[in-house]
Amino acid sequence: MTDAPILPIDHPLMSEPSDPVTDFDGFIAELADEMFEVMDMAGGQGLAAVQIGVPLRLIVVDMPDAMGEQHRMALANPRIIARSDTMETREEGCLSLPDHELEVPRYTHIEVAFTHLTGEDDTLIAHGPLAVALQHEIDHTDGILFFDRVARLRRSRAAGYFAKPIPPQE
Repeated sequence: MTDAPILPIDHPLMSEPSDPVTDFDGFIAELADEMFEVMDMAGGQGLAAVQIGVPLRLIVVDMPDAMGEQHRMALANPRIIARSDTMETREEGCLSLPDHELEVPRYTHIEVAFTHLTGEDDTLIAHGPLAVALQHEIDHTDGILFFDRVARLRRSRAAGYFAKPIPPQE
């Protein structure tokens, strides 16, 4: 497992678009395994490679869809190719900003094009919590932070979180 912690949301790398995955070799599968391990240890439901300091367009999620079916998957080069006309606002958290949630508007249904870790292209349609998690993690690969999606006042409050000293961990 990586020795590097999950990057804080104000780390400069978090605001930069990640590079596409071009080599589907053993490294990318190992990276995905490591990401699942980090995500699970942190109690998360999604993680982008950039959050552990690897600026590649790779995400992992472990979320139920609108019907309650659990989906644990790794997606390389994910991009949203279709969106519903409807949006819903839900509380969202981020492993890069622990213990802080914001109400974020997200599309209720999306279609995502992506590449499997084997190099095979595919698409999936997502609804409910899975759609929210995918939008959040894809945003990370684009250098977009979840508080970028909220009103300026809420964004200011989230930014104020960084001004508070973080107590040392033992």
